[in-house]
Amino acid sequence: MSDVIKTDVLIIGAGPCGLFAAFELGLLDMKAHFVDILDKIGGQCAELYPEKPIYDIPGIPQVSGQGLTDALMEQIKPFHPTFHLGEMIETVEKIGDPAFRCTTDAGKVFECKVVVIAAGGGSFQPKRPPVPGIEAYEGTSVHYAVRKMETFRDKNVLIVGGGDSALDWTLNLHPVAKRITLLHRRDEFRAAPHSVEQMRALVAGGKMDLTLGQVTALSGADGKLTGATVKGNDNSMTEVACDAMLPFFGLTMKLGPVANWGIALENNLVPVETSAFETNVPGIFAIGDINTYPGKIKLILCGFHEGALMSQKAHRYVYPEKRLVFQYTTSSSSLQKKLGVN
Repeated sequence: MSDVIKTDVLIIGAGPCGLFAAFELGLLDMKAHFVDILDKIGGQCAELYPEKPIYDIPGIPQVSGQGLTDALMEQIKPFHPTFHLGEMIETVEKIGDPAFRCTTDAGKVFECKVVVIAAGGGSFQPKRPPVPGIEAYEGTSVHYAVRKMETFRDKNVLIVGGGDSALDWTLNLHPVAKRITLLHRRDEFRAAPHSVEQMRALVAGGKMDLTLGQVTALSGADGKLTGATVKGNDNSMTEVACDAMLPFFGLTMKLGPVANWGIALENNLVPVETSAFETNVPGIFAIGDINTYPGKIKLILCGFHEGALMSQKAHRYVYPEKRLVFQYTTSSSSLQKKLGVN
């Protein structure tokens, strides 16, 4: 087991509601760590609509998803939260009253007094390409995310997709892999133009391969990939030698391991009470789109409200001997000091 990371609060999900919760917790001297399955901060705002305008954040007539994420990151900077990206909490184990041990799919272990589930509609899961028998290679030769670049050193890597993830990893893994083959169904890409230009330059220089078509079959024994059968746009069938495959077919939302954490569920949502948005397990809270209660409205501003009330109850678990005195940031010199206000 890896070294245990101890923190006051573990926030699962680094979207807007989770980020603002870190602000409210920080005002009350509670340290937070984040775990998010995405490789970037911002949740749905950053992943699904970074440039899409949002019009219902109080006091901000219009802001993009990425703009809101950037502003929240600036707001929580005084509290120095720690982010663990590209990982998913798989198990949540009760070890105290309350205290929890949480383990990620990468083997990272956290111990905390409070767990806050701010996972939106659940966790983003990679879409599995429709290739027969691909399950046999997942986790050994077929990977949906790059955890460690060294995994691909000196390997023939087949990257499938035409978006930013596919192009970014094509360029990042090129110096590490023995050979990169990028496969896309057409010769048009949804990635940043500069990345596409870099990729085409490598192809023109004979330093990597670009193939148009779709994977129809995989070959190799005992989970070890040796090649992929590619059907070209002209219906020709070719074999591409590869030791590893990285399919980037986008993301889908699933509840994921939350269902196995011992908390009550209702129609794939987490029921909470409305004084602090606590689940049926003391010390585990749920805020944002993943929770449900009478009158629930799925708006970011509602998630902000839920995070504020959650933090008040969380304080009792983290500091059971301390009396909590409510203060306003506009008038409290101690709160302003925490925020670095002169």
